Amino acid sequence: MDPRLAHIDTWIFDLDNTLYPAGATLFAQIEARMTDYVCALEGCDRDTAFAIQKRHFRDHGTTLSGLMAVRDIDPHDFLTFVHDVDMSALAANDRLVEAIARLPGRKLVFTNGDGPYADRVLERLGLSESFEGVHDIRATGYRPKPDPHAYAGLCDAYAIDPNAALFVEDMARNLPPAKAIGMTTVWVDNGSEQVGVDPAHIDFTTPDLTAWLTAIWEETCTTN
Repeated sequence: MDPRLAHIDTWIFDLDNTLYPAGATLFAQIEARMTDYVCALEGCDRDTAFAIQKRHFRDHGTTLSGLMAVRDIDPHDFLTFVHDVDMSALAANDRLVEAIARLPGRKLVFTNGDGPYADRVLERLGLSESFEGVHDIRATGYRPKPDPHAYAGLCDAYAIDPNAALFVEDMARNLPPAKAIGMTTVWVDNGSEQVGVDPAHIDFTTPDLTAWLTAIWEETCTTN
């Protein structure tokens, strides 16, 4: 393995647009469902609902957290509604399954989605048996990434030494809290987030997680 990663004993992965490519458009379906939810809740048109949705995302980390703060909604109802999506675009990724299995140590999923949805995604990808656990939005007490509380809760829940952990995430805004507590960070640069990206919080960058995980055994990682 690449000697820069020899100290890692816990491998932590975001879910959406990380364990599957952004081109699968699964999260686009979720965003559309969130817009539908806000539209019905606020009694407004879709353009207005989308603007509200994005404001909550910017100010609170997720649309759900924003709605809980200002409208006191039932998070269970929201999560059930927005995750009712067609997963036919996802297919088993045997190369990724093999690459993750080869990693030494523990493997976890850390997502702002919920556990039942994560389980469905992992099953479609062939990754149901690949992870020790899923730390989801419920486990964070609905305080999502990039709230530092979410990262501290993850480390407490699984007795993780952050200095020996690596975190992979497609949203660069979610990497600084991980870097701040000592984690090695990997940004999956899928082209969706290009504004406000701070290289100081990113140790490795890749457009393709499967290729990167394969390359670390060949010591050909791209660093910042």
